[in-house]
Amino acid sequence: MCGITGMMSYRDSDLSRIVSRMVEMIRYRGPDNSGVWCDPSIGLALGHARLSILDLSPAAHQPMESASGRYVIAFNGEIYNHVELRRQLTDLSWRGHSDTETLLAAFESWGVEKTLQATVGMFALALWDRVERRLVLARDRMGEKPLYYGWSNGTFLFASELKALEVYPDWRGEVDRGALALFMRYAYVPLPYSIYVGIRKLLPGTYVTISSESPARYLPEPISYWSAAAVAGRAPRCHWTDSAAADELNRLLSGAVKGQMVADVPLGALLSGGIDSSTVVALMQAHSSRPVKTFSIGFREDDYNEAPGAKAVAEHLGTDHTEFYVSPTDALAVIPHLPSMYDEPFGDSSAIPTHLVASLAKKQVTVALSGDGGDELFGGYNRYSWGRSIWRRMARVPVPMRAMAASALTLLSPEQWDRFGKLLRPGLPASLKISTLGEKVHKLAAILDSNSQTELYQRLVSLQRETASLVIGAQDRPIWADAQARQSGDRDFSEAMMLHDLVGFLTDDILTKVDRAAMAISLETRMPLLDHRVVEFSWSLPLSMKIRAGSQGKWLLRQVLYRYVPKHLVERPKMGFGIPLDSWLRGSLRDWVEASLEESRLKREGYFDPAPIRAKWREHLSGRRNWQYWLWNVLMFQAWLGAHARSASPAVSHH
Repeated sequence: MCGITGMMSYRDSDLSRIVSRMVEMIRYRGPDNSGVWCDPSIGLALGHARLSILDLSPAAHQPMESASGRYVIAFNGEIYNHVELRRQLTDLSWRGHSDTETLLAAFESWGVEKTLQATVGMFALALWDRVERRLVLARDRMGEKPLYYGWSNGTFLFASELKALEVYPDWRGEVDRGALALFMRYAYVPLPYSIYVGIRKLLPGTYVTISSESPARYLPEPISYWSAAAVAGRAPRCHWTDSAAADELNRLLSGAVKGQMVADVPLGALLSGGIDSSTVVALMQAHSSRPVKTFSIGFREDDYNEAPGAKAVAEHLGTDHTEFYVSPTDALAVIPHLPSMYDEPFGDSSAIPTHLVASLAKKQVTVALSGDGGDELFGGYNRYSWGRSIWRRMARVPVPMRAMAASALTLLSPEQWDRFGKLLRPGLPASLKISTLGEKVHKLAAILDSNSQTELYQRLVSLQRETASLVIGAQDRPIWADAQARQSGDRDFSEAMMLHDLVGFLTDDILTKVDRAAMAISLETRMPLLDHRVVEFSWSLPLSMKIRAGSQGKWLLRQVLYRYVPKHLVERPKMGFGIPLDSWLRGSLRDWVEASLEESRLKREGYFDPAPIRAKWREHLSGRRNWQYWLWNVLMFQAWLGAHARSASPAVSHH
């Protein structure tokens, strides 16, 4: 895994020095080596920071030129099928055995689009074509690896992370208030935007071309070489029998895991003990003659503690398991690092445990496999099963009556609901023992008066319905995931939600969270469930193979897992990878919150209307309501702003 960056400019004579500085900013993504390639005649420089995983020799140094000299590449990622691609690229002599060299040879033989379609992997890359005099930026199908690009003061810039762009001498970092409003809704800045005006994230499964003659500020439309929405739009193949589908998923996942276990450095896995990570670890162990190294963290609070489940799975599979119980002090110590780790506001607080488990793994391995993607592909989130059934029941009741019911449900605070739930718990069947009951009741109340399925989904995934009034000078913006989800045609509501999560929440939240939390300490993460052949297979299945018996999600994935791990070890209520934020905000973090949300500070900065923020903070402090996620979002913007104050200018967005 690595970091890439670069620029195209006729105005800067000191290309090499500027791009070297940009590379230094993301050096933790690639601590083993770095390089810069320049061509002053066209004002182009490419930079690369290398974490050596495959071919540890100097033959894999980047930026790398192709054999004929036509192409130069800066590449971040892994091409898992590169040996297979080499076999197809006959009559070539190879300098080393890196996947970067394979890619360059493929670009020479097959061109850009065909090469991208032939890859199995995760990547972000910059490719300069000396003949066509054009720069191609490309990103993997699911968006596992990040890539930002855009113009600043007449210079075209790109990088794996924003902090590399911020050190460009003529950087114009104007905060995009529309993107900030979207952040306040979703807890991440959604595709295609970044927190800065004029800087975009490259869409997954696309490439974009900038010619050396492109006019300044010209941003061409990305060209799609693979689309999750197009895959989801195909009719499912209904001829699968249960056992044949389980055999095929086992074959595909087993192949994906085996391909992702190739590395010239120590490798392990992050294990939560849930369905997804347990399946990945089971398949890894099936391919390995030695115990696989697995890692998990635990919390002392029972509602958040997944460690005992992970340990039981590890013992059954015979892995070399390491667990670490996190104290509040460990978790709180991560918070000051989040603004530089994510370098645009990021509101998912599970970034903290993710960084802690990555840090645990990094002590022993350089590459870790994880189970991300299983929920979106195989129907794991609760909203897929109950969102559909709740809509069917809700739709019969007039909206005003539903609004009254919502008010009634919120008369009790989430804490009071939790206490009520604990009293009933001993007499309830396992399926009804819900952790964080109060939170779920309040979530239900927030969606009861939805007018349509689309609105119901939007409310389920939004921290706030309407954000333009909270963010001063913000205008509503369309997001890419909404447009993609509309392409799902007449798919079932559950499947429409799964597609939306796959192209939105998964890429912008989960993959961003894992990439930055792990790359900050130079750990490469890999996700076998997101192999595009697994993704395509999942969309060929009827919904009944994902959600069965009314409510059980990930049905088919479970059938594969049960071949390796007994059912009772993995059948537990879904917890999520959380931390007890609500009590921390009232306790050890209280002074920091007060300083961050101080009315005079908010007014002086000029981004937020202070009134609703102060009101929610007072409610949270009193214990009447739990606004932990909403407040965390504001706090993460405030922390980001404090850390990036020199790079961010507060100009009101242009209407």
